[in-house]
Amino acid sequence: MKIRIEKAACVGNARCAAIAPGLYPLDDDGYIASEGFDVPTGEEALAQRGARACPERIISIVEEDG
Repeated sequence: MKIRIEKAACVGNARCAAIAPGLYPLDDDGYIASEGFDVPTGEEALAQRGARACPERIISIVEEDG
């Protein structure tokens, strides 16, 4: 599973980071600091919760075919 983030569209609500700070780090101004990442094994549910928490819906979940 991968997470893709439209970083330029982030408005700094930080709801993703409130749920999963280790997966969704913020920059010094409180905006998402990443454009995406590979979700570590075992943290899929947490990554999904963080993505769903974004009110702007700028975080996408990309399922990989195994």
